[in-house]
Amino acid sequence: MGAQRTSFEKLQRDRAKKAKQAAKREKRAEKGTEADPSAGEVFDVTSTLTDDGKELSAADLLNLVEAIHQQFEAKEISLEEFEEKKTELFGRLPIE
Repeated sequence: MGAQRTSFEKLQRDRAKKAKQAAKREKRAEKGTEADPSAGEVFDVTSTLTDDGKELSAADLLNLVEAIHQQFEAKEISLEEFEEKKTELFGRLPIE
């Protein structure tokens, strides 16, 4: 018995899915290139040193994690940015 061929409906669903994924990629690319003046100030993880050059304490780092959670909930940053910043902050927490 031969293999069953793919149905026309399945081919249409696959094509529609690929078109939708391409549209999402384009939308993300456009969003990344546009500067939105209404967006709030986004937290920069690389600046985790205090003014006097000392490393931030664990409590301060956790406060920064809370701040990026709020930015994500307010849709000021994307999921990818949120995960990246959170991972970097957790990596800087002192382990005793």
